[in-house]
Amino acid sequence: MARSLVDLLITHAAEHPDRTAYRFLVTGDSDGEVQDISYGRLADRARAIASWLQDRGLTGSRAMLLYPPGLEFIAGYLGCLAAGVVAVPGVPPRGRSHNHRALTRMRRLMADADATVILGGREVIDALGTMDQHLPEPAEVTRVATEDIPDDLSADWREPTLDADTVAFLQYTSGSTSAPRGVMVTHGNLLDNERIITQRMGHTSDAVAAHGGELFVSWLPVYHDMGLIGPVLNTVYLGATSTLFSPLHFLQQPGRWLDAVSRYRPHTSGAPNFAYELSLRHATPAFVDGLHLGDWQVAFNGAEPVRAATLRRFADTFAPAGFRREALYPCYGLAEATLMVTGGSPGAGPVLLDADGPHAGAADAAAVGTGRPGPGLTVVIADPETHEELPDGEVGEIRVGGASVAKGYWRNALATRETFRAGVAGRDGRLLRTGDLGFLRDGELFVTGRIKDLIVVDGRNHYPQDLELSAETAHPALRPGCTAAFSVDAGVEGEQAVLVAETAPDAAAEADKITDVVRRAIGDTHGLAVRQVVLVRPGTIPKTSSGKIQRHACRAAYLDGTLSPIGVPAAG
Repeated sequence: MARSLVDLLITHAAEHPDRTAYRFLVTGDSDGEVQDISYGRLADRARAIASWLQDRGLTGSRAMLLYPPGLEFIAGYLGCLAAGVVAVPGVPPRGRSHNHRALTRMRRLMADADATVILGGREVIDALGTMDQHLPEPAEVTRVATEDIPDDLSADWREPTLDADTVAFLQYTSGSTSAPRGVMVTHGNLLDNERIITQRMGHTSDAVAAHGGELFVSWLPVYHDMGLIGPVLNTVYLGATSTLFSPLHFLQQPGRWLDAVSRYRPHTSGAPNFAYELSLRHATPAFVDGLHLGDWQVAFNGAEPVRAATLRRFADTFAPAGFRREALYPCYGLAEATLMVTGGSPGAGPVLLDADGPHAGAADAAAVGTGRPGPGLTVVIADPETHEELPDGEVGEIRVGGASVAKGYWRNALATRETFRAGVAGRDGRLLRTGDLGFLRDGELFVTGRIKDLIVVDGRNHYPQDLELSAETAHPALRPGCTAAFSVDAGVEGEQAVLVAETAPDAAAEADKITDVVRRAIGDTHGLAVRQVVLVRPGTIPKTSSGKIQRHACRAAYLDGTLSPIGVPAAG
């Protein structure tokens, strides 16, 4: 029985050394330059990197991984696992243009993890030389471009002592207003969650074989849990083939995603909801006419609120290309549970719920089900204050138990106890407090928001994502997935809602008109008067590495007066 993903990698390399493990689209274009790596080559590179780490006595230490998008990250990550070194994926710097906030975060992560070595690509390692003032002293941290580690070191690799409880890597949760928290993901956590992903997404040997071994197409960042645990590691778990490209290339031309799906015909591909919206905005009739999406079995949608309107429009728009509504696959997960917690049944389509109950229609305001717990996982809805389990249909905190739940937070016993050791009245064992709100209906999980993001005005609860959706659909100038709603203390007036939305700079001339439209839409739909609507430039609103809006950070910027609004925002 495999003890780690390294065991599986070596097995695949022995049985199918020439099989392509990953291909990387260098320019993001399916007809452009392609780099690929076989299982035999990947195993050799992982063992060579592992041997280099072992020779320097680094087993048990932490290694910061700073790679640009590409295949070298995968070899470096698996090399850490093969050496018994704890990998710490990070966002790579981009030379002198790397912004101060990103550098500060990188330094915090390195310090918190107590990293003793940095693995990266040549350009990244060279760039770090211009940033020494932002990093720990060079003498304290070894830096190496893993491309320069010779292949022949592979022969010197020594199999490390690993068990299910050995920490494989630290997945740092995103957050700009609090100290970084590194989730300790063990080798046992990884294997269990890969099992769940495989079962929940229907990655059977027959299904993969029917797609010629093509498992994923993904542009998701590999330093984040959804891009790493899903497309990258489920591929090596199963010995399949996946196609990757850079997130930047997707953002530059969203059509590249569906073009790659059309060309390589994978079983599974997906992204957060905003990516589906971006794809829709660039879906010209000519583009749709050139696609072949009939083989796409699982179009997963997670990491941020899943919109019923997005699902409907995506299915309708790409139906002429063969896309089936049944392929839509809302799901739910978080880093503290390794990745996947709930997902639907492949081919069943999304479950929508409105005031009249479940239906097969496409009401834009319907709640979207995120599926059922993976086998071996327990999901409980509890009152966050009394810790009592709530019945079906009642909203409370989502709590999770099972072998995929991580070990805790790195060197943070207090946060570990608060988050990973929650009890529920009448139930044995400990559960993970997710901080997410939701409810269960006939076993299906519906996620409604975050506990700390809830907006309470005049005694009424408002979920920020509902306000954000109403704003984004009210006027086309607002960018999808780039709106933040939060509340502020207005003194004698009490809590008041504020909405910040990204829009194109050329919308400044119509700022007043846009804000009026947004105000009316929120007032009509939610019966809520917005204190202020602030329009800002693209890229202004803070987001996590997976694309989630950081509402608390946006609120802090609003209160500090550092948002730099477009035009003059209208005050209420």
